[in-house]
Amino acid sequence: MTIQQNKAEISPWHKQFWPWFIMFFPALAVVAGIATIIIAVKTDDGLVEENYYKAGLAINQTIDDETKAKTLGLSAKINIIAETNQLLLKLSSNENIEAKRLQLKLIHPTIKNRDISIPLLLQNNSQYIGFLNSLPEKGRWYVTLTPENKQWRISSELHIPIASGWRLTTPDINN
Repeated sequence: MTIQQNKAEISPWHKQFWPWFIMFFPALAVVAGIATIIIAVKTDDGLVEENYYKAGLAINQTIDDETKAKTLGLSAKINIIAETNQLLLKLSSNENIEAKRLQLKLIHPTIKNRDISIPLLLQNNSQYIGFLNSLPEKGRWYVTLTPENKQWRISSELHIPIASGWRLTTPDINN
């Protein structure tokens, strides 16, 4: 009788706990590996500069442009009218600036596809107007303002949303 009882108590391996427990972690590693490969293939390395040598050489030009903006005493006040996605910019300077067009760039710190470039046209005495396709998303952004001839450049960092308008001033190059 005891022999028959022992045979009845033994169940097949797939109905027991320990084989499944032992197989779970290697299976989890395989799934995680496949997910990692899919993410690596589908996403873009937006932070990697294709021609890093040229980008490094351009830093000197950028510093010169920002020094020129500081010499001119440039600053800008930007307001956005949310209902019409209209951007108004008031440019202030110690000297007369003759720029009929400006380029304002909102640069996302990590995702290049979210960068926004806004052409601004002179309306009247130092007042420029441009239009946004959509309002920038909340978060940290880098902002640059340059004229068509790229003789100067104002750059700043801002956090959106901002209750009142943005204020861009020339950077302190000595820091």
